[in-house]
Amino acid sequence: MNKGGSSSNLWALRQIADYMATHGSPASLPVSQSTVSMVTPINDLHGWDPGSMVKGERLMRCKLASVHRLLDLFGWTQLPSTCLTMRVSKEQEHFLVLPDGLAYGEVTASNLVKVNILGEVVEKGSTALGVDLSAFGLHSAVYSARPDIRCLLHLHTPATAAVSAMKCGLLPLSHEALLVGDVAYYDYNGVMEEEEDRVELQKSLGPTCKVLVLRNHGIVALGESVEEAFYTIYHIQTACQIQVAALCSAGGEQNLIMLDRSVHRPVARGTVGWAGSTFGPMHKSRLGEHEFEALMRTLDNLGYRTGYAYRFPVLLERSRTRREVEVPATVTSFSFHDDGVQPHPRLHPHAQRQQQKTRWLNTPNVYQKVSQEQASPGHRTTWQKSEEITQSSGQAIKIENPNQFVPLFTNPQEVLETRNKIREQNRQDMKTAGPRSQVLASVIPDNSPPSVEPPSAPEPETPNPFSELTDLELEEYRKEVQRKQDAIDFWPKYWLQILTQILTGCHIALLFIFIIYSLK
Repeated sequence: MNKGGSSSNLWALRQIADYMATHGSPASLPVSQSTVSMVTPINDLHGWDPGSMVKGERLMRCKLASVHRLLDLFGWTQLPSTCLTMRVSKEQEHFLVLPDGLAYGEVTASNLVKVNILGEVVEKGSTALGVDLSAFGLHSAVYSARPDIRCLLHLHTPATAAVSAMKCGLLPLSHEALLVGDVAYYDYNGVMEEEEDRVELQKSLGPTCKVLVLRNHGIVALGESVEEAFYTIYHIQTACQIQVAALCSAGGEQNLIMLDRSVHRPVARGTVGWAGSTFGPMHKSRLGEHEFEALMRTLDNLGYRTGYAYRFPVLLERSRTRREVEVPATVTSFSFHDDGVQPHPRLHPHAQRQQQKTRWLNTPNVYQKVSQEQASPGHRTTWQKSEEITQSSGQAIKIENPNQFVPLFTNPQEVLETRNKIREQNRQDMKTAGPRSQVLASVIPDNSPPSVEPPSAPEPETPNPFSELTDLELEEYRKEVQRKQDAIDFWPKYWLQILTQILTGCHIALLFIFIIYSLK
């Protein structure tokens, strides 16, 4: 594709749309020039927040507006007949309707009108347009008869109108016709004002049928979600086109081969399935949800900004492989240099000033990724300097930024002091491995040999205080000690004798008193 004379985004988007229209696949959208010249975003609810919005209404508005855009891109819009509605709340019976007079290519999430079951406006949206009550009458009757239905899509294309006008109805000619399922028919006269018409519609529709053919007025698809309703209406449109083309080519119904529904049973996608792998977690996807998400991605890629909440990721999330050696910071910060081409990273001015301030740090220049021998128990990977490797088996990673291993806002003065201290230790040959732990200093293992203490030096003798005394002085000192000892021993003996005499006298007196008392 050529860039063209203009470099704007709209011009590039137009070229993409032209390329898809001319070289598109059967699944490509028929984008017209009018729809690409100016793309109005679907999700415009950022600055519009009414107070009556219920839970989940934002996403419902985006979905219904996206369906209007899809019908406009597919060319299925018939302004006076086509009508798309959606039930917002089952408790309050509120519905979203396209305002009368607004084209399908102009529909956004904010300009949809919220009405009740009678068609009365509850929330006008962002436009001043009203609602066509005659078109909403049919939808009101269907919603009243089927409380399980959340979305109605009434299609009135030439193919669906032609099939609705045939007496034979929708024939089982194709796989798409079988995917539609059971079909109900109703003679619709354009209005649903009488109660008898509503009762007749309820009888024709039944409790489970989700396809309603309105005689000479197209076909209505019912769904429990927007995805299911669009999935059904898409296959209805395809089946009607096949039937119209087949009848025109064969010349009549008698020349066509009908498919037996009891033999040919197509499986509709969207049932309960397994996600990831055969033994992965089980999840439930609604009918047509995968196809609808694919269309939403197409619209988002075209710049429509659908606001759709995707449930199934497109890219596979691969699990991270476990490595024995983590990738260094060099790989995460700088890319590999091949063939001598070095990148020139654009740094913020503040980052440049910080880099100039911290250029004092010395860092290694080159690392290489080295794998050890395969004979080892496990395949291990290490990082070594290039000059330490004799045979290089990896690719060099250069560190261009000297601030690689320094945190931001580090004080350079502290690093300089630490560097000078290390240099001084190296100069004095005082290099150590760091502080030593003293936790196990006093622990002696059981199998350790007994420790032998070295012989201690003899202690000096205490000087004799009597070595300088004469014999006479020693004799006097001995007598003095003897007199003191005799004095200490005398008094206890003396008091002990007195106490013994007193106790003896007491005993004699008590004995004398006892004898006298016994004689009396």
